[in-house]
Amino acid sequence: MFDHTSRYYNLDTAKFTTPDGRKIAYTRRRFLPQGNSLPVLEEVVVKQGDRLDLITAQSLGDPEQFWQVCDANNAMHPDSLTAELGQRIRIPVPQI
Repeated sequence: MFDHTSRYYNLDTAKFTTPDGRKIAYTRRRFLPQGNSLPVLEEVVVKQGDRLDLITAQSLGDPEQFWQVCDANNAMHPDSLTAELGQRIRIPVPQI
């Protein structure tokens, strides 16, 4: 259902049966890991003009893996990671 690089790839699916008997498949909830428990590949200091997708492309080779950086920094809002110049961002060892 999800690409192997998706944050949802390893999640189980479940089925809900409605009162009229229809079965609806859904993906179970994803719980965020504790960021400080993820191994760190490197730390990056935010500079003027940095964007999370560019940082992720440079560090992990794929801008769509920004979610792994969010997980490593306990960030629910990706833009918060680059909002403050000089902020240190943990880049995790890829988990896929």
